[in-house]
Amino acid sequence: MENMVNFKGLFSGIYKGKKVVLTGHSGFKGSWMAKWFHAMGAEVYGFSLPAPSEPNHLTCIDLQIHEHFGDIRNQQEIADYVAEVQPDIVFHLAAQALVRQSYIDPIETYSTNVMGTLNVLEACRKTESVRAIVVISSDKCYENREWIWGYRENDPMGGFDPYSASKGCTELVTNSYRNSYFNVHDYGKKHNVLLASGRAGNVIGGGDWAADRLIPDIVRATSVNDSVFIRNPLATRPWQHVLEPLSGYLTLGWQLLEGKVECADGWNFGPSGESNLTVDEVVNLSKKQWDKIAIEYSKNPTDAHEANLLMLDCSKANKLLHWKPIWNFTETIEKTIGWYKDFYVSSNVNTQTDLNEYVSHAIVKQVVWAQ
Repeated sequence: MENMVNFKGLFSGIYKGKKVVLTGHSGFKGSWMAKWFHAMGAEVYGFSLPAPSEPNHLTCIDLQIHEHFGDIRNQQEIADYVAEVQPDIVFHLAAQALVRQSYIDPIETYSTNVMGTLNVLEACRKTESVRAIVVISSDKCYENREWIWGYRENDPMGGFDPYSASKGCTELVTNSYRNSYFNVHDYGKKHNVLLASGRAGNVIGGGDWAADRLIPDIVRATSVNDSVFIRNPLATRPWQHVLEPLSGYLTLGWQLLEGKVECADGWNFGPSGESNLTVDEVVNLSKKQWDKIAIEYSKNPTDAHEANLLMLDCSKANKLLHWKPIWNFTETIEKTIGWYKDFYVSSNVNTQTDLNEYVSHAIVKQVVWAQ
């Protein structure tokens, strides 16, 4: 199946033969990204904690890459690894990524998301081979005012809960390093590194088994013929398939490696407006794909605060990076629920098939990275 698409020619072939350090490669987004890098002929070096669930996507795809299981909170460990690998580019995805977990253990959340990011950036600063860094943040980095319009990259950072605030801090740390050590005005003179950050909305797709996430909660319950309890059915989120923001991050890395200083900035990668849906709408569309899904609504007054309305404005990426989403939400939910249904019913793993179809659709739509 992989030979159906010329993966090595994507993004102008920039990643073929490149050494890539990918933190968080054992996670949901990280494992999909590792798969894509591997298909493009990159030398992938993963640095992460062990996979956070069983089953997990990294094991499912059985990807043969270089990997080191460690903790980004350990400054010496990540510094030694980056120095040993001597990568061309670093994609930093490792994070404590769950809102409810951040209430349970805020120290872990801040130490991972803030100090961990600082450790990664320091490791890159001290490694001369590094030419580009992409730090992956979250749409929750913005000060959420429950606006009915999307947040733009120049809106203030903030965060009600520890997770959201830690992501706001991640962006501030990243911006500080961009100003202090990787300033674009000094590029090619005092340093040779371009640093950017990417922010995405609620990402779904096959292979996510994290706790307290809507789709994983649904499919876990369905796999054992149980009902899933839905906490906040009217919450609105920008839902997108995992491959959508990854294509944005890869586009960003491509431009940085080509020395495009104007791309060393923060960027939103979200879906089109039609994919800003309520939890209830997502649930009902999921049930159409797998009729075994059973739902119960349960609002616990002691539940921790979560934002009700959160959307991204991606005009900047659309206009300046020529990036755009490939799949609408109907296609996204078909691929996502279909992945899990095939996994639980037939023991199939559709990751490569989904990646092939996504790239094929991008080629048809003539997006710049697929030409």
